Amino acid sequence: MTGFWENVRISLKNIRANLLRSILTMLIIGFGIMAIVGILTAIDAAIYSMSDNFASLGANSFTVEQRNVETTGRRGGRTVRVGDPISYRQASAFKTGMDYPSATAVSFVCKSNATIVHGNQETNPNVTLEGVDENYALVFGRELEEGRYFSQIELDNGSHAAIIGSDVVSMLFNGNDQRAIGRHITVDGRRYTVVGTLQRQGAAMTQATDRVVLIPLLNARRFYATDRSNFRISVQVPFDASLDEAREHAIGVMRNARGLRVGEENDFEITFSENLVSIIRENTVTLRIGAVSIGFITLLGAAIGLMNIMLVSVTERTREIGIIKALGATRKTVIGQFLIEAIIICQMGGVMGIFLGIAVGNVVTLLLGGSFIIPWGWIILGLVTCTVVGLASGLYPAVKASQLDPIESLRYE
Repeated sequence: MTGFWENVRISLKNIRANLLRSILTMLIIGFGIMAIVGILTAIDAAIYSMSDNFASLGANSFTVEQRNVETTGRRGGRTVRVGDPISYRQASAFKTGMDYPSATAVSFVCKSNATIVHGNQETNPNVTLEGVDENYALVFGRELEEGRYFSQIELDNGSHAAIIGSDVVSMLFNGNDQRAIGRHITVDGRRYTVVGTLQRQGAAMTQATDRVVLIPLLNARRFYATDRSNFRISVQVPFDASLDEAREHAIGVMRNARGLRVGEENDFEITFSENLVSIIRENTVTLRIGAVSIGFITLLGAAIGLMNIMLVSVTERTREIGIIKALGATRKTVIGQFLIEAIIICQMGGVMGIFLGIAVGNVVTLLLGGSFIIPWGWIILGLVTCTVVGLASGLYPAVKASQLDPIESLRYE
């Protein structure tokens, strides 16, 4: 161990003696690591941003729905009947049993043709009235423009509170979200207090997501649900998790909730945007490969430069090598000294590149509206890469130095 630290001390002394060359090599290595860490950090930030932006489009979520079931008639003919609706009890059992890392939202469309009234103002009869739970905003990517989301007490008690979409704000409050907070609206003769307004989202497929009024699920169930009401189950999976695994797990949980026996066909179906997820992940892989390729091309140039510097160092220190070999230094000792010197130069450049890469990557994160990211995985990759580059660059010069004849080296001028 003493020999190792002695080699480190000698390496630092030689780096100081050739400071300009060492700094230039560190800079090349630093920029290579910066390219790897910075671009990969920026890609991670973009992925998190895409995860949030595509959540409302179903890019990382799926829906459990009732399905049509084929039945066999008395004369052997096959007919199709509408599957049994998903009851509130079944939806609640699914939500409780879905222990896969995910968020589950249960919702219920009360009316798709509701008329909302405020004072002497009223909307067209085309507003969707929907009962929601505490996970609705997370799963569907809905953010508030003003006010707040339902409190847990309001959800548990089924209070007469409401959150309204931007189109409803425009029709009843002249587009003034602040004015809407705390005001009362009337739906089917029932008065609700507006506690929040939703940010504009635009139309999704055939659904006008801004022409909506949200109320607590228990309130919706109390006034609008019947024995044949169908409750919607939506599950959001973390963007880096497997949708297929989550789907298989959900099937088992839903079969238990529906009370299906072994061998019975599923009377429900799970739908999700598989193609969109595949495109995003494929593009992500391509971006990462491109980032790593750019960084490694830079590091290849740095490795060649470092090897050249080490070869020059061997030539300049030929006499010194002859002296230490004459004093009893083995080939292993000489190889170790030069390898440690190469690794130290690489690690110094790598640490500088990591800090620069984190800074550059997080600039992109902030521009995308995300939070500060410390990419520990890419930091470890950078340090390991620097070690490998140091070993690869220093091995040939180290072996060449260890093979020098001590007598010829002592005569070297």
